[in-house]
Amino acid sequence: MTTPGRGLHGRVLDALGPAITAGAYPPGSVLRTDELAQRFEVSRSVMREAVRVLESMHLVESRRRVGVTVRPKAEWNVYDPQVIRWRLAGADRPHQLRSLTVLRSAVEPVAAGLAAKHATAEQCAELTECALGMVAHSRGHRLAGYLVHDVAFHRAILAASGNEMFARLGDVVAEVLEGRTHHEVMFENPDPAAVTLHVQVAEAIREGDAARAERLTREITVGALQELDVLAP
Repeated sequence: MTTPGRGLHGRVLDALGPAITAGAYPPGSVLRTDELAQRFEVSRSVMREAVRVLESMHLVESRRRVGVTVRPKAEWNVYDPQVIRWRLAGADRPHQLRSLTVLRSAVEPVAAGLAAKHATAEQCAELTECALGMVAHSRGHRLAGYLVHDVAFHRAILAASGNEMFARLGDVVAEVLEGRTHHEVMFENPDPAAVTLHVQVAEAIREGDAARAERLTREITVGALQELDVLAP
């Protein structure tokens, strides 16, 4: 399905991007824009726009008299939300989920501890609202509604940390949470213990208890890794 709002070059990206990240075009492969334009039945200008987007993600590079070359995976912008989405849609999903969840386990507990020191009253209220929303949607196979509050909760923690680098990881965390749900790497109903932990984290941050907020958030991320052992080994 073409990504809304991106027109023809979006249609090309939605085909070419996942193909590159899935390894259909190994590193060093040369893509001819004229051939691709014919294949996707788009103009050269549309194809060039799609290539520019792929270049911005460091998936490819253009060389005069050579063409568009697929770059090694080590050079990809693996923090780009679209790259994450494409990789989660491919065969590399278990590895990608684990890599992202390990990243979360390294960052989010520290962010929660900082949030307990720096969160404003408005941010504390937002966290509490999100946690209660998760509770309300945690039963009855309401994962779509649960996801909305789950994503907002973790974005709020990263923002409330007061660290701009952590805050910028909000899109990354959102992609892994959405990817787990979209690709059914989630139990039909969230673990009640995990839901309770989110409520307790909100309480710890509101009370300014940094050590408790960090410890509880680490329990959440450890639990997420354990779920992957079962659902995406």
